[in-house]
This record gives sequence, C-alpha cells and structure tokens, in this order.
Amino acid sequence: MSEVIALGQPTVGESELAAIAEVFASGWLAGAGPTGRRFEERFATTVGTRHALATSSCGSALHLALLTLGVKPGDEVVVADYTFPATGHSVMWAGATPVFADVRPDTWTVDPAAVEAAITPRTVGVIAVDAFGQPADYDELRAITDKHGLFLVEDAACSAGATYKGRPAGSLADVATFSFHGRKGITAGEGGAYVTDRDDLATHARKLHTYGVEGALTRAELSNLPIPSFTELGYNYRLSDISAAIMLAQLDRLPELLATKRRIAARYGELLKDHELITTPYEAPDREHPWQSYVVTLAPSVDRGTVAMALRQRGVQCTFGTYASHLQPLYGQTDPCPVSADLFARHLAIPMHANLTDAQVETVAATLIDVVNTTAAGR
Repeated sequence: MSEVIALGQPTVGESELAAIAEVFASGWLAGAGPTGRRFEERFATTVGTRHALATSSCGSALHLALLTLGVKPGDEVVVADYTFPATGHSVMWAGATPVFADVRPDTWTVDPAAVEAAITPRTVGVIAVDAFGQPADYDELRAITDKHGLFLVEDAACSAGATYKGRPAGSLADVATFSFHGRKGITAGEGGAYVTDRDDLATHARKLHTYGVEGALTRAELSNLPIPSFTELGYNYRLSDISAAIMLAQLDRLPELLATKRRIAARYGELLKDHELITTPYEAPDREHPWQSYVVTLAPSVDRGTVAMALRQRGVQCTFGTYASHLQPLYGQTDPCPVSADLFARHLAIPMHANLTDAQVETVAATLIDVVNTTAAGR
C-alpha cells in the first residue's frame, strides 16, 4: 500500500505560521487577549451576528449556551438525536435532561414534527444540529419554539460557511455554537465559538467563560486597579490567542476551502450516483452545504464493517457517520428514534477535505464501488 488517502486533513501553512509568530512577538499568548478579540469581531461578521465569543471547544460553547439561557436541574431540552454526544452531554452538564428527537431521512437534521411531539411541561428549549454542516429547518423550528415559549440553539459545530435560505449558519437561533476541531472546515486543532445577537446573553457568557469575572484584557483597559469579585461560578473556557491567530488565517481561507469542497462533493456525486447499493448525500435546495464530511448511505444488505476494513486495507480512510444518541447507555432513553438508528447503522464517511486531488477523489470512489460490489457478492 503506497498512499493513504486521509479521511480529513486541515489546510494550513505559511499564513498560519506567520499569524502565530505575530502573537509570539506580542507577548500575549493566553486566552481572551487582543488577537482573540480581533478574531471574535471577524467571526461575528462572518456568521451574521452581533456577538462572538471564542471558546475552548464547541462543547464548552454549548454548555455556556444552556447556562446563559437559564437551564437548570429538572428541565428538559429536546435535542436532535443524530449527533456527536457533546450535544446531549451539554444538557447534562447544565443539570438538565436531554430528550432526543428523531431526524429527517434526507437531510439527517431534526424532524420538526418529532421536536413538537417531544415537548412536555418540563421542556425549556430545543437544540437543533446542522448534520455534517447542513442546516436544519430553522423556520419551522422557530415557529414551534415561539409557540411554546422555548429557546432555540443551533449546534453549528460543522457548518461554518453554510447557509439556510440565504442566511449564514450561526444566525439562525437564539445562540449558535461552532467547533474548530481538526476535522472541521476551519480549524485551530481545537476550539469553538458561541455566537448570538443578544447583548444580555453575550455579556453573561463572557463572564462565565473566564471563571465568572471580567477578563484581564478588559481590566487592563481601565484607569484604576480593579480587583475582581467572584459572585458566580464560572469556567476556564477561553481560547488561547495562539489559536485565535490561526483562526484569523483560517477565516481568510474559508471561501476557497468551501469552493474546493463543494467541487469535490459534486465530483463524488457524479462518480457514485448510479450505484444501487450506495446512496449519496442530499443537499436541500434552500441551503448551501459546507461539506465538512462526505457521508454515503450503504444498502442494508451491505456489511459496513467489512467495507470499512477493506477500504482501510487499500489506503482509503473512513469511519461511521455520527451517533444515534438515544442508543448510548449514558442517557438511558427508551423512546426509539428509528431514522437516526438506521443512519447510525448504515452511514459511512469517506475522505473529504480541501487537500484532496482529483485523482484521489476518483480513487476513493472507484475503490468504494469495488469494495461494495465485492462485499455484496460475497454475502
């Protein structure tokens, strides 16, 4: 095996190194510093919100979202079932109970009808998830949450650069949260962001993400010597200025990264569209998919594990899609989410990143077709 085609790979280089060097020269490497502030201002503009707060991860941003929205023990939050468990975990971190709602079979985002059916007198809000970056049905979800007096959070972990009816991901709910993990569309290796239009939520989140006090940069700008007073339990959820510098360089790359991955997704679609045992992902016509991952659905007759092992043996990295959360023992949920469970069993993520060459895309598709055909013939 000569070449291994990576499942995901960051696009980084000289511009990121130059940005890091600039931070080193400034002497401010810690979180919530001047470089972080510049990134927050640019990111808010990019996603169409008034405020952005750089965080240590999307999980920490989700936790802050729930705390600032007033979630407390005894509450229930309806959560899209097909998602990485950080979404459900964040509800538990706030002391509340996640109630999982099934997803649509085409976009894999939460089904608004399932959300409404999951609402009880204890429900205080809804977390929708942009599945692999494709935004959920926010107009329908907003109508439901407004009718019941609930908050709406957008888990936009994968959706930097996506749009819904012309509006950018991040601007579609009361609060949205992003991830800058190494497999995301723009990345600092780790990190995240909390974004909102609401002044009260942004102010509270900024306080909570720095142990419950104003950050050192804000205090340094005052004319006297303020001594912080701790009145509320806070956390260390800051993103370092080194990572913020990387993210500024990544924002410069975002348009090109999106264009490249959309071209790759289109090519995969052409190469795989006629295979009866492989279903390519669906992009809703009223939204733009950022293609954080490219996930195919295998026919029930195809053994996914056998396919995955064969692909890896031939140098094509792959993995499952994401989790059917209600099946995870931690949550103890008994209500079924059959669509999510089916996707969890049949989804396969194949290489998707902006560094893929045309030849690699063709190799991945040809190898997948050959392995699926072989697996199906040998069943």
